[in-house]
Amino acid sequence: MIELALKDVSKVYKQEKVTALADVSLEINQGEFFCLVGPSGCGKSTILRIIAGLEKPSSGTVQSPAEVSMVFQSGALLPWMNVEENVSFVCKAKGLSSFKAEEQTTRYLRMVDLEGFRYHYPRELSGGQRQRVGIARALAVEPKVLLLDEPFSALDPLTTDELHTYLLKIWKETGKTILMVSHLLEEAVLLSDRIGIMKKSEIEQIVSVELKRPRKDDSKEFLNTLEIVKNILEH
Repeated sequence: MIELALKDVSKVYKQEKVTALADVSLEINQGEFFCLVGPSGCGKSTILRIIAGLEKPSSGTVQSPAEVSMVFQSGALLPWMNVEENVSFVCKAKGLSSFKAEEQTTRYLRMVDLEGFRYHYPRELSGGQRQRVGIARALAVEPKVLLLDEPFSALDPLTTDELHTYLLKIWKETGKTILMVSHLLEEAVLLSDRIGIMKKSEIEQIVSVELKRPRKDDSKEFLNTLEIVKNILEH
């Protein structure tokens, strides 16, 4: 079943005379983990922002469920709120009762192993912990689709590896459809079912990742898939 669909979607910023997207068509299946990769400025994040409703396409159509949440690169936590408040306020904004908001907050903080940090403030957390709070907050409103905009790009490799484990665990437990933008090809091959390779505001090609999980980034099959993606990007 198709969960997300873009058909001939373009985005032109007339003032800057910039074409961010040019007739992009894409279908993502329910429960799929899909990654977009490509050079800076090719339109990856613009696709996420359009699906999230933060921007409108200049032309084309977008089919997506109403329940969509987005995790930003910085985590985007409110510094004057503690962890519990950062997660629960989005639930209340969606109209959930205080009881239900508390229930959802506890469930997803537990899922990212941060229940013991619920009264800490963002400044008291590590970068990885802040990003886990951001993921818990996005999940707490029970979206059908989770959008991730380079969520681990500012983190060290060890923390990134840890968060990859959390993300795959969450995906497996919740069955959410995930669309992630990444600047790391290795990350895309490690996590996703399919990879959309973007160049010059278009999706050049989609590669299926036919590897069993858990995946090892030093295996022959992994390196072969990585080489395929690299070759498409470079030519």
